[in-house]
Amino acid sequence: MNSNEILSDLAQRPIDAANALPPLTPGQLNAHPSGHPNSIAWLLWHSGREVDVQLADLTGGSQVWEKFRGRFGLGHAGDAVGYGQSPEDAEAIVVEDQGLLVEYLEAALMAVRQYTGSLSDDDLDEIIDSNWTPPVTRGVRLISIIDDAIQHVAQAAYVAGAPTK
Repeated sequence: MNSNEILSDLAQRPIDAANALPPLTPGQLNAHPSGHPNSIAWLLWHSGREVDVQLADLTGGSQVWEKFRGRFGLGHAGDAVGYGQSPEDAEAIVVEDQGLLVEYLEAALMAVRQYTGSLSDDDLDEIIDSNWTPPVTRGVRLISIIDDAIQHVAQAAYVAGAPTK
């Protein structure tokens, strides 16, 4: 298995996990367990946004979000990524369609899979951000992007499977 195949396989993991979530009602998707501002809908939306925005930064291309913005109907709130949001901003992300959330996340991660397939080992070793110690390579950034999606989809799965009172 080469590095492209490893990254592609890794990017498939959060897609599979999101597709394995149980069917959730709009109320379940948008609930805020224990008053936490991040609902399952927010976690899935944020996962797609962080992948999409960071990949567009890496490639210089457009975001997959352009094809989804109108379908989500979130206005300017949907254009955010979720980093540093206030609780009120996070709670403003209300999406009643689980399929749409998963479809967007999958589209963003499929773009990652396509991009990684075009990279050489030298491309993956290229330093893209020297503001860190050690400097960040393209490969490390891709792992970071995918890892963030894995963590947030896992949080959504945990909340989706948690018993309710």
